[in-house]
Amino acid sequence: MSRQSSVMKRKSFWRLRQQWKLLGLFEIDQEHEFHDLTCMLKAGLKAAVQDAIDNPPLDVLTEADFTAVLKQAHEGFEMRTYAGPAFAFFRRSLGMSEKEYQLSLSSESAYLQFISNSKSKADFFLTNNKGFFLKTQSKREIRFLLTHLPKYFQHLERYPHSLLVKFLGVHSIIIAGRKKKYFIIMQSVFYPDERITERYDIKGCQVSRWTEPVPEGRQVIVVLKDLNFEGKAICLSHQRSWFIRQVKLDTQFLQGLNVLDYSLLVAFQPLHADELSHNFASIITRTAKSVDGRGCHQRAMVPGAISEESAILVSDLLSGASVYHTCEAAVDGKGNLQDVSLRSSPESSPELSRALAQNRRLLPNYKNPLHVIDGPELRYFVGIIDLFTVYSLRKRLEHLWKCIRYRGQTFSTVCPTQYARRLCQWVETHTL
Repeated sequence: MSRQSSVMKRKSFWRLRQQWKLLGLFEIDQEHEFHDLTCMLKAGLKAAVQDAIDNPPLDVLTEADFTAVLKQAHEGFEMRTYAGPAFAFFRRSLGMSEKEYQLSLSSESAYLQFISNSKSKADFFLTNNKGFFLKTQSKREIRFLLTHLPKYFQHLERYPHSLLVKFLGVHSIIIAGRKKKYFIIMQSVFYPDERITERYDIKGCQVSRWTEPVPEGRQVIVVLKDLNFEGKAICLSHQRSWFIRQVKLDTQFLQGLNVLDYSLLVAFQPLHADELSHNFASIITRTAKSVDGRGCHQRAMVPGAISEESAILVSDLLSGASVYHTCEAAVDGKGNLQDVSLRSSPESSPELSRALAQNRRLLPNYKNPLHVIDGPELRYFVGIIDLFTVYSLRKRLEHLWKCIRYRGQTFSTVCPTQYARRLCQWVETHTL
């Protein structure tokens, strides 16, 4: 009887999915095929985060923190947490509250499933508040992430305002009679999404980079691609040079890991009248509020937050002013930051020099500030995702085949050096 019920449930879900597949996002209710799985995930993650709360990480990470495996038995399944102390340390560095993180992952409200137009066979789940993504990964991809986790943390420590997606946990779930599932937890780049009007997945190439837009007036979530973006631009004004340099720094890091096929996510959101930032004074005010805790959205310090005094100096530097002789060579005639080493002077601020060396910026007083950039008219959500595709022998052979199949066209399967350079070129030509 239970088997028949299971078959009926799958058929029912299949019909619903045909109706809703263009919606992109819908609730995993009791009729959903993943309902039982997500209930187990909630219970397992609640216990896993509770262990991190009961055993907080030390102030310095050790090798054992990266190799730790926590096994927790539950009724009907086992949850395993990999590098738990290291990820708890990282979440703390992001200013995240473990209690709030736990509440988001184990809330009584249903998870959401995201149906993407990606070629990946992975399953995507969102917490009900849309703040965190859960994505299934292969064992190879999990091994790759855990192997390079120390380098990843080092990069984000060196450049705290990096655009790389923030990985917050790696887990697996073992259910009797089923294949072991590995999954990662990430911060959602498009959060909060209430007023987002357009979403794009950019790879800097042409082949298979078009998605059929949704008819106007329909409330459908679709992530568009490179060819859909033609004729548009990311208008950042003074923050353009920061954005270009950060993409360069992040892609150089990924190039060092020998990976390709990652994406730059971009979303547009119109700014409200009180959010418009036509001048740096309003940006400084919002930044100061986010630093001293007076902002309505910031509940904790975010990494690399700039003090009010240095915020004024950074804003002057970005607008082309001469600031206490602090690295005059770092600014060209147009007020753009150049990728050169900083020079100190007796009058220069150590915090300012450090902020420039780390390519830090004035963060908006907004939720998810590390992935949000405010332009003169629009707010942009930006982040780099899908970091696990290694340029293996298989990918090299795929590259040779595509050179013949798509002669004269650009495609995603190219060597990491070319992939990084091409994405940087796309950013330069599509930002103002």
